[in-house]
Amino acid sequence: MKKIVISGAAGFLGSHLTKELLNQGHRVVGIDNLSTGKASNLEDVKDNPLFSFIQFDVSEKYIIELPELQGVDEIYHLASPASPKFYQAAPIDTIYVNTIGTQNMLELARRNDAKILYASTSEAYGDPEVHPQPEEYRGNVNTWGPRACYDEAKRLGEVFCYEYHRLYGVRTKVVRIFNTYSAGLRNDDGRVISNFVTQALTGEDITVYGDGSQTRSFCYVDDTLRAFRLMMDSDEATGEIINVGNPTEYSIMDVALMVQSLTGTSSQITFHELPKDDPKVRRPVIDKAKAILGWEPLVALEEGLQRTIEVYRERLVLEKVEAV
Repeated sequence: MKKIVISGAAGFLGSHLTKELLNQGHRVVGIDNLSTGKASNLEDVKDNPLFSFIQFDVSEKYIIELPELQGVDEIYHLASPASPKFYQAAPIDTIYVNTIGTQNMLELARRNDAKILYASTSEAYGDPEVHPQPEEYRGNVNTWGPRACYDEAKRLGEVFCYEYHRLYGVRTKVVRIFNTYSAGLRNDDGRVISNFVTQALTGEDITVYGDGSQTRSFCYVDDTLRAFRLMMDSDEATGEIINVGNPTEYSIMDVALMVQSLTGTSSQITFHELPKDDPKVRRPVIDKAKAILGWEPLVALEEGLQRTIEVYRERLVLEKVEAV
């Protein structure tokens, strides 16, 4: 049994990972300041004797001294707003959690000789001029715009990981995550899948920004978390940056039409102004993940959307019943 710390444990990826690791019999300490994470995401594990939760901001220096975090074997540093809706509403906090918070988690790893996985992002590539994006591509990020608080903070977090590995031998692993989804996403998250599915199921217009020709690659949460665990267990992944995402590319318009078809909704698709610095294309090269981890995604978009729609539909029905 390992002792594992997960920052951002009440968030989308963190709560899923917490449950998986508990099911494997590990002791898990979850940290979250609940700024965007929801305590309800951990409701069904709160009484698990192997689980403990600390409501705390990882950007606070004192976190390194908390007795609950000593003797840790592995750290998954997932804390950060991830949706433009949330990180643009709290830009300074987003910068802090990905820089100061990352250094704090790295220092905790150094003191405990623990392995650490840092959740970076495909946003590190900005609005890419190289397509698809390999890990070696240095990106095209605007440092003077509304997305920079996230993009650039994540990139600096990667630098902290590099230096802690180079200077102190900390076993760092950096995962650049491409769009991950499932029913675990908040329906007010503001990202493409949660927006489209919620709008379709409630009969609202499906809002497409731009003309819908911009592309994304969507990875189901089960596939993403499987890559996390493989990275943590792989010695070869130490000191590496690895893309994790689905290399099958869809236009936003394709996704809107697919959601429209799968839900049988009467919702109409409407078009709105494209946000500043919104990437036009996004698709990972996953050769490195295949070679080092033996990983590639297994869940196709249509299957993942069907799973997501089913749970969202059940949730909306339950909310209506509770409101009566």
